[in-house]
Amino acid sequence: METTARIYRILDANLDRAREGLRVIEEWYRLGLNASHWAELCKDYRQELARWHRPEFRAARDTVNDVGTGMTHPQEVTKTDVQALLQANFGRVQEALRVLEEYAKLVDGGMAQAMKQLRYRVYELETAAMGQERRRQLEQAYLYLITMPGPQLLEIVESALQAGLSLVQYRDKDAPDGQRYDIAKQLCELCHRYGALFIVNDRVDIALAVGADGVHLGQQDLPLPVARRLLGPERLLGCSTTNPSELQRAIDGGADYIGVGPVYATPTKAGKPPAGWDYVAYAARTWTKPWFAIGGIDLDNCGDVLAAGAQRVAVVRAIMTAANPGDVTQQFLQKLQPA
Repeated sequence: METTARIYRILDANLDRAREGLRVIEEWYRLGLNASHWAELCKDYRQELARWHRPEFRAARDTVNDVGTGMTHPQEVTKTDVQALLQANFGRVQEALRVLEEYAKLVDGGMAQAMKQLRYRVYELETAAMGQERRRQLEQAYLYLITMPGPQLLEIVESALQAGLSLVQYRDKDAPDGQRYDIAKQLCELCHRYGALFIVNDRVDIALAVGADGVHLGQQDLPLPVARRLLGPERLLGCSTTNPSELQRAIDGGADYIGVGPVYATPTKAGKPPAGWDYVAYAARTWTKPWFAIGGIDLDNCGDVLAAGAQRVAVVRAIMTAANPGDVTQQFLQKLQPA
C-alpha cells in the first residue's frame, strides 16, 4: 500500500471514530436530557466531519487487515455511570480530531485547520456540558454526607451510596497529604461507581489530582475566585457560611452551593456557636442555588430544620457513627424527599 493510501486510511478511521463518539454524546443530550442545544451542536459537528469524509478516504478502508480491531482494554468493557461514558467519548472525539489535524497536514491544509478549530469547539462543549451535568446532579441531591476519619470509612460511605446517597464530601484536616490523596482517590472511584458526586474539602490540588467533581471551602481557605480559576467552570465550588455577609461573598465568588450553619452546636465545628434560625430563614429567602443546612443535624431534629426553611441537609456523625449507615441514609432520604 502506497503512503498516500495509508494516510487516507488513517483519515477515514478517525473521521469515523470522531463521528461515532459525537453520536454517543448527542444521544444522551437529545434523549437523556432533552437538551436540544447541545444535541444540535453534536449534530452540526458530525455533519461538518461528514463533509470532509471524501470517497478516496473511504476507498482506502481495510477493516479485514486492521490489527487494532481485536485490541481492547478493561475500561472499554464497562463504564461506572453516564458521566464516565460521556467523558470517555469526549476524549475519543478529541483524540481523533488531533490525529485528523496532524495527518491532514500531509494532504490538505484547509482540512487540518478545520479539524483544529473543531477540536477546540469540542473542548468548549465538554466544559459546558460536563459542568451542567454536575449542576443537574447537585440540584437533585438533598442529602450531603461529609466524612470523618475512621478505619471503616470506605465501608460506611459505600453503605450510604447503596442506600441512595448521591453527594459525598471527603473531609480530613489532619492526615498527611499522601494519605489524603490515596483516600480521596478511592472515595472518588467509589462515588462515581454509584453515580454520585464527590467533593474534596479545602484542597483544590487533591480534587484535581483525583478527578473529583468539586471542592468545598471554608471562610479561611483559598478565595473563591482563585479556586474557580484553578478548577475551571466545569467543577462544583461550595462554601461554608454562617451569616449574611459570608453568604454575600459566596454569591460574589460564584459558589455553586453553600453550607448554612452550624444549625446546632457540633464537635465537628468546635468552638463555633450556632448560626441561628434567623440565618437559616435568611438563606432560604436569599440564596437561589442549592444550599445545605449543616451542624448537629440528626434524624430527631431534621424535621425542625426543614420547618425552618431548609430543603437539604448535610450530616456527618448521624451517618458516619451509625450502627447501620445504610438504614439511616434511607430514613434521611425519606424525610427529605420533595413533595
